[in-house]
Amino acid sequence: MKTCITICASSALLALATAAHANEGEHADNSKDARADNIVVTADRLGDGIAYDLVGGSVTLLDARTLADRQTRNVSDILRDVPGLAVNRIAGLTQIRMRGAEGDHTLVLVDGIEVSDPYHGEFDFGTLIADDGARIEVLRGQQSALYGSDAIGGVIHYITGSGAEAPGLRLRAEVGSWNSVNAGARIAGVSGNLDYALTASLVSTDGVPDAIGGTRDLGRDTIAASFKIRWDVAPNARLIAVGRYSWSDLDFNNSDYRSGSPTFGYSIDSPGSFVRSQAIYGLVRAEVELLDGRWTHNVSTQFADINRDGYDYDAPSYGDRGNRIKASYDTALRFGSPRVQHRIGFAVDLEDERYRNTDPSGYAFTGTRSNSSVGLVGSYDLNVDDRLAVGGSLRFDNNQRFDSATTYRVQGSYRFGTGTRLRAAAGSGVKNPGFYALFGYVDGRYIGNPNLRPEKSRGWEVGLEQSLANDAVLLGVTWFQSRLKGEIYTSYPAPDYFATPANRTSDSTQRGIESFAAIRLGDAWRIDLSYSWLKARENGVEEVRRPRHIGSAAISWHAPADRASATLVVRHNGDQIDLAYTNPNFIPDRVVLDAFTTVNFNATLALSPAVTLNGRIENMLNEKYTELFGFRAAGRALFVGVNARF
Repeated sequence: MKTCITICASSALLALATAAHANEGEHADNSKDARADNIVVTADRLGDGIAYDLVGGSVTLLDARTLADRQTRNVSDILRDVPGLAVNRIAGLTQIRMRGAEGDHTLVLVDGIEVSDPYHGEFDFGTLIADDGARIEVLRGQQSALYGSDAIGGVIHYITGSGAEAPGLRLRAEVGSWNSVNAGARIAGVSGNLDYALTASLVSTDGVPDAIGGTRDLGRDTIAASFKIRWDVAPNARLIAVGRYSWSDLDFNNSDYRSGSPTFGYSIDSPGSFVRSQAIYGLVRAEVELLDGRWTHNVSTQFADINRDGYDYDAPSYGDRGNRIKASYDTALRFGSPRVQHRIGFAVDLEDERYRNTDPSGYAFTGTRSNSSVGLVGSYDLNVDDRLAVGGSLRFDNNQRFDSATTYRVQGSYRFGTGTRLRAAAGSGVKNPGFYALFGYVDGRYIGNPNLRPEKSRGWEVGLEQSLANDAVLLGVTWFQSRLKGEIYTSYPAPDYFATPANRTSDSTQRGIESFAAIRLGDAWRIDLSYSWLKARENGVEEVRRPRHIGSAAISWHAPADRASATLVVRHNGDQIDLAYTNPNFIPDRVVLDAFTTVNFNATLALSPAVTLNGRIENMLNEKYTELFGFRAAGRALFVGVNARF
């Protein structure tokens, strides 16, 4: 941690000194267009979006340039740079915990589509490949009043670029360590009233062993393709269509639970163990503006169809199918004066989820189960002089399987003329148990609990931001607190000791500090620093896989006309508690996973206006570490490739 703090502090002092002497005309963020570029669409489900400096809650925006500067190939990697997010990755599963919440407490959207697996109740970030021209919005804090179940910790929205934002043909090809291949293609543009973008991506690697002392390489093959189309039918009406397909084949290792084994409870080489998944997503949305744009109507329908099959010894051992269909209607009426603007909104969500086991053992129920819900949302927002913004949302959800739930969210922001901004937010959240928790079955390992109750959360936050040097520097700090009731955890009851979920009777609490510094020195330099401190307790005991300290420093440089660039990223993950099931009675031991710091470096060189050579070193110092007990992380890796734009 000392190394990370030293780098962060040195970078901040250097940048502040340089920014103090920078020419005002060098800062692209000073323009009015820059404010328009910082619209947070996820903070508003009514189609307007909200300017970043009017959002009362905590938001992080990762734009297309940031993803490109850090040569992001897996979306989960760059999310390590977001305050309040803890990433745990092993072969076959990548989880993200936001503000100490569970991995399934974050709502994940891709171009507005809910992509969590209806069966498992969460999204595996290991399957999400970064596309050229994409950006990411991260909203922290309870967002169930807008989006319903899943958004206890917050929302992560991955948004692909439109044809207008990133036009032309773009190609990427990269090879590297462990026989890795990463390739992508994108064609996009605008033709008359039609905006279109089509993308395709491939990741393939032989991988590395993750069992301590093991030799089995864990390979991965992932393919993704997507399209996004917008057709302006009339000046006040448009149609939007989004489609996405992904296919993954991921090797993984099992934990050793053989009685009397010296490696009991540890990950061991498991030849023939892998999981194969396929997902198809789609969305169609119609938008109409009336009364000169003051009254808007949006109607949409979306679906997610996800299939997953697990194999042991190259034979089917478990499987599941999940399907979600959702229809929504949003409407908003805007009124007031140029200085004082009001907006009243209303929304309806109709959702149906279906899921089933495909257990080949014959022991599990393989029929279809379902849950349907209706959500009603009302909201009000006030904007005064683009300085003061307050708003609130109230949502009622009527569920077929669970008790009805009412959630709320209120927030406010005020920006002073000195560049200081005060903001605050409070809200509640709910998370319905997934089908796997309710009815899942893996022979000899796991059995669901149909009596689970939804988890419920309340929380609040207050934040302060300060811009300096003509907006070249933005500093921010946030304090937050949350309380979770009915947390779902995994127990191992006698006499069989099969894993089964249950609701805790005690409360889980989270509180912490999130801070950041964003420094822009003309078009040449970008420096981003972040640090988070978290205290997450369940009945007074520190919760697992929630590091108390997380920090990140990213420094990017671009030569004039983008003839070359270089980026250094340092990421620190503090000590964290995990559970070790090394005792045959399945009573877990609490173990400490040591802190680790990784250093990544990448560079590009323009061979021509259209072709760029790129190289990247990940984990440059070859740090040895584990993110989950019994699983070792990958070491140093080198990648080289070429990008082309036409």
